[in-house]
Amino acid sequence: MNQDRPPLDPHPLSEYVAWAGSRNRDPLLGVLKEKLPKDPSRVLEMASGSGMHINYFAPHFDHLHFHPSDKDIEVFNNIKKLSTEHNNDNIADPSHLDLTDPETWFNPGPPNSFSAIFCINIFQVAPITIADGMMECASHLLTDEGILLIYGPFKVEDSFTTDSNKEFHETLSSAGVPEWGLKDVADLRKAAERHGMELKEQIDMPANNFSLIFGKIN
Repeated sequence: MNQDRPPLDPHPLSEYVAWAGSRNRDPLLGVLKEKLPKDPSRVLEMASGSGMHINYFAPHFDHLHFHPSDKDIEVFNNIKKLSTEHNNDNIADPSHLDLTDPETWFNPGPPNSFSAIFCINIFQVAPITIADGMMECASHLLTDEGILLIYGPFKVEDSFTTDSNKEFHETLSSAGVPEWGLKDVADLRKAAERHGMELKEQIDMPANNFSLIFGKIN
């Protein structure tokens, strides 16, 4: 275990989340530079949390307009505070999006209004059932060629890809919260297919994580 790792705490403003976010942001930025649109477009982040990622990425894409969202309205002030501190004028005010509440699913914008959506490190502490809300939102909000990028650690075909991922899963499970633990890529793929989406690409990332790229079924 990394001795510098703070105690496990999934709250979006916790020291643990800040630590985990700082570890993965540069490899993720590399993927985004390859996958995000090259023309002016709108990009949505689901489960923005503290806003650390969207505010780190936005300065690298002057041609894109970023839209944070989260189910916890309490984090909105922190997202806006970071945007102001970093002079990120290409970040909109956050919108309320709770993937367990269908009444909020289409708050971010009208149909086909986003060229990309990304969601980072959510499924290890969220129930797999939110995958259906995520995929339905994506199928509604994305343009025909738009992408949904989901980043995090996952099982593959019900197996752990590394011993460290198995250890991480056991640590999460030991907290006694039913939905905590690594989910399977296959379950996200099945949810996608129920909503007209499909897994287009599975990218190996550092620290035994994946970037999963979904798009509409053509």
